[in-house]
Amino acid sequence: MAHRDDPVADPDVGTIGARRPVPEPTKQDAATARAERAYHARCRTRFRLACLGFAAAFLLIGGRLVALGLVDDEKNSGGLLDISTTVHRPDVFDRRGRLLATDIKGATLYADPKRVIDRDELVEQVASVLRDVNASDLRARLKAGKRFVRIKRELTPQQQAEIYALGQPGLGFIEEYRRVYPMNATTSHVIGLVDVDNRGLAGIEKFVDDNPQLAMAHASDTAGGEGVTLSIDLGVQHVLRQELKSAIATYRAKAAAGIVIDVHSGEVLGFVSLPDFDPHKREQALDKERVNRISSGVYEMGSVFKMFTVAGVLDSGLASMQSSYDASSPIRSGRFTISDFHGKKRRLSVPEVFIYSSNIGAAKMAMHMGTERYRAFLKKLGLLSRATTELGDSAAPIVPPHWQKLNTMTIAFGHGLSVTPLQLAAASLPLFNGGIGVTPAFLPRSREDAASTSPRVLKPQTSASMLKLMRLNVLKGTAKRAEAEGYRVGGKTGTAEKVVGGRYSRSALLTNFLAAFPTDAPEYVVLVMLDEPQRVAASNNAATAGVNAAPTAGKIIARIGPILGVAPKLEDDQRGFDAKVVASY
Repeated sequence: MAHRDDPVADPDVGTIGARRPVPEPTKQDAATARAERAYHARCRTRFRLACLGFAAAFLLIGGRLVALGLVDDEKNSGGLLDISTTVHRPDVFDRRGRLLATDIKGATLYADPKRVIDRDELVEQVASVLRDVNASDLRARLKAGKRFVRIKRELTPQQQAEIYALGQPGLGFIEEYRRVYPMNATTSHVIGLVDVDNRGLAGIEKFVDDNPQLAMAHASDTAGGEGVTLSIDLGVQHVLRQELKSAIATYRAKAAAGIVIDVHSGEVLGFVSLPDFDPHKREQALDKERVNRISSGVYEMGSVFKMFTVAGVLDSGLASMQSSYDASSPIRSGRFTISDFHGKKRRLSVPEVFIYSSNIGAAKMAMHMGTERYRAFLKKLGLLSRATTELGDSAAPIVPPHWQKLNTMTIAFGHGLSVTPLQLAAASLPLFNGGIGVTPAFLPRSREDAASTSPRVLKPQTSASMLKLMRLNVLKGTAKRAEAEGYRVGGKTGTAEKVVGGRYSRSALLTNFLAAFPTDAPEYVVLVMLDEPQRVAASNNAATAGVNAAPTAGKIIARIGPILGVAPKLEDDQRGFDAKVVASY
């Protein structure tokens, strides 16, 4: 009987101390192993395919979400965000680098109707914050099935904070450029305004869009080359606007306008039309009472036109300062009679025709020139065609369709031809700068550049004579109230009856005064126009230009002279110059 520890007794042991050899696998065992390996390979393939499938699904969903977020749903329904349509504009500065217009980023409120939980509650809460949002319209647009609904642009920071505090799902904000005008209405008729997409609608804003290269040629150093500098002087602009507002209140006028121009360069330093508008409130610009009267309104300017008539007869050589014209009796032409407001009923010298503002004398001067020559002279000064500046074309003048002898006589003293105040001021520049036909400009321009590119339209001696007449008119004529101490003001008044109901009205007057200073060395022209001033105590119960427009211009000159660097002369020096002017008279 074998012992349990006997190695020979172990059936798995072949020899003492060693196990028996493992038998060779059978064909069945090999087939089983191959089947297991194939099974595992198929599992790995299925796993990889599943991973690829999941990855593709995530990519597809993610791509779709991105696409939905970028599509502008106002054109393609389904978008979650709107790409801003506003444009970035350059800053605008005055000639001294003071900011007139700039861009800031503002918020636009939108809604994604798919994310809105309670539509009625959202509409009610949004309308309670944004009072100008139409609740019915917003509710209808939220029901329309689009993914993007713009609710309101140009939210104020306070409005944005209040909307955010509502916590309504489905509301969101987009940052868009918004135009801001730090001076508000002060320069509104020059700067103009933009639409909701920040694109220029009028004024310099439109000019910059239409002429980007030309505008950027006047890039401001203050803005690092990213702004546009204008010829406007904000100090002059403020004074002009303030004094015109004061004149409206004092003389109870319907409206007023004024312009200040450098007589040598043509640069416009002040440009105001009242009532003006706040460029942040676009609807105000549509109000017909806020129209730009300087370049968009045409008017019969009255006796201020006599300065062109006198200049014409002097420049043509048909008359001199010593010449005279018979103004002893009215001129009758058909059913019309031309008479003087305060007639002297005698023969008047050329200076007397000017300072007494004789209609009869002016009419005879124009007829002395002849209709064709007089008309050609006015055309040469630019009074028969539109004036063009960076603000665009001015309104077209109203010219007689059939220019007859009577037209020539009435136009000579300011009736029968309607022009814009801008045309009038521009046409006056050669009378003061030695005879050069400089055009007005709202972008900086040197006097040398203006002179080299502008034609001569008057003889230098004509300009010198007109300066004496202008000063004489302030010293002894209809413009005595225009005096600004130390600044040697010269100018011409104009009072015209407006056409009301097809007839001239004695109670509806348009008054204006065109001034130059200082007359011994002219620098600037100032034009003031008042629409329908009333008879008040401040004007001695009169309503003509000499008692309202002229003193307004005098106040403006006294204030802008120091701003423009024009030093006033001492009384003795001024008296000497004035004595020479009177002596020539």
